[in-house]
Amino acid sequence: MLLTQYNNGLLKKRNIATNSLKWQGSKNLLVTETKAIYHHLLQLENQYYLVQTDQGIALARDGEYSTNGYDCLGFLPPVKTEWLGDEQFKKAHQTNFAYYAGAMATGIASADMLIALGKQGYLGSFGAGGLPLTEVEAAIEKIQSALGNAGPYAFNLIHSPSDPQLEKNCLDLYLKYGIRSIEASAFMGLSPNLVHYRASGLSRRDNGEIIEQNHLILKISRREVAEPYLEPAPESVLNQLVAQNAITAEQAYLARHVPIATDITVEADSAGHTDNRPLVCLLPFIQEIRNRLQREWGYGKPVRVGAAGGLGTPNSIAAALAMGADYVVTGSVNQACVESGTSFQVKQLLAQIDMADVMMAPAPDMFEIGVKVQVLKRGTFYPLRGQKLYEIYRKYNSIEEISPSERQQLEQQIFQRDLTLVWKDTVEFFSRRNPSQLEKAEKNPKYKMALIFRWYLGKSSSWAKAGLSERQMDYQVWCGPAMGAFNEWTKGSYLEKPENRHIVDVTGHLLRGAAYCSRLRMLETLGIALSQELSTYYPNR
Repeated sequence: MLLTQYNNGLLKKRNIATNSLKWQGSKNLLVTETKAIYHHLLQLENQYYLVQTDQGIALARDGEYSTNGYDCLGFLPPVKTEWLGDEQFKKAHQTNFAYYAGAMATGIASADMLIALGKQGYLGSFGAGGLPLTEVEAAIEKIQSALGNAGPYAFNLIHSPSDPQLEKNCLDLYLKYGIRSIEASAFMGLSPNLVHYRASGLSRRDNGEIIEQNHLILKISRREVAEPYLEPAPESVLNQLVAQNAITAEQAYLARHVPIATDITVEADSAGHTDNRPLVCLLPFIQEIRNRLQREWGYGKPVRVGAAGGLGTPNSIAAALAMGADYVVTGSVNQACVESGTSFQVKQLLAQIDMADVMMAPAPDMFEIGVKVQVLKRGTFYPLRGQKLYEIYRKYNSIEEISPSERQQLEQQIFQRDLTLVWKDTVEFFSRRNPSQLEKAEKNPKYKMALIFRWYLGKSSSWAKAGLSERQMDYQVWCGPAMGAFNEWTKGSYLEKPENRHIVDVTGHLLRGAAYCSRLRMLETLGIALSQELSTYYPNR
């Protein structure tokens, strides 16, 4: 049978209890054929009865409870994609769905992507990391022109330990343009900049209710980073901001009664910066910390906790929501979409990979302290070459100390140019961007070596984004295992081809499939087992 009931003692007792409940209606309303059942289960807005007939269990599209008729085994309610997740998340970020497309740096999460998503009520986060402020400002103006100030849209703020002024200038830009949702990533501790953003959006109504205009989504994977943001801002930071006239005394007072973050995105095994932690362990762990601090502080609006990392199929999204995630975040799969800001060559590579075709490699922005990012390893030597640079950096104190044979290998195989020319390019770049970096390099030969090595690390992502064919073996492509899972799920469908992967279409299928999977879990709680033909959502046009 297509729908069968488990045969064990517990469910026999349940059957006895439900046999007293009957369904009555026309036999034409009963659905038993596989394709028809699948079709009806996909009608997420419809409700169904589960009816025990002489031929087995059937779905009933209509009818009513009665004292006579077939045994009614249960009731299947509607499950719309808009109903998944937390309602307050949708309200705060002006979106129709408890979902957002996470930022991919250097504009890979592009303005075009956010506009396409926003027009359909989906939230996206612009990938501002690594971009000049002029490009970020141009993106703000383009997105606000298309979506208005209300959005939905968010902008990413990435922690910049090597250039703190850049981080502050970017935040000032967001405040200037009234950006109401920012996604903060790669932060390793409490940031006065984030406190400033959060507090500067606080006010209150005549009845004393706090109005929270600025919403801070913090991406984390460690409790020591999450905990300070789940608490009100420290007095010392608030007093300093008041002294600098960055916030008012009233805003400082209100900031003592709300958490710094409005949303915590628990980032598991994701692309880019990641600790590769399993979501099934990390999400409940952070939820418990949130719950404890909520009891302690008694906030009027609890901090929402969402899930990210490894979410590339309907089943994975449904699993995260089943664990109580208030919202879900996708990343790697968005990069593979037509609207993303990377090259078609990269999208072709991403469409071919499996889950195992990723690995950790040195991070360009935090190279000196050994931070790593998860990247694509299939079709590129970047992970191995980046690691080689880090090993040499650890071994020597300056470029001049590098042995002639190793330097020759660097110049011929990795940089493909003389290191003196690389330093010349580096000087030209930082003369425009941040001259203080050159001053530091002149005093510290090891730091000069780091800047030279970061030339390759930074260029490798720009070569990938531009699709530079002669440097394809050096492409740095941020990617997590979710991409391989997505490819396996879409195999044989129209979404298998990269040119067919449009962001709104992909997002719609992921959420609709997640709702479908949630519906299957409801059937299981009623003791109903489904055939394999019904157990997977297929992304048809």
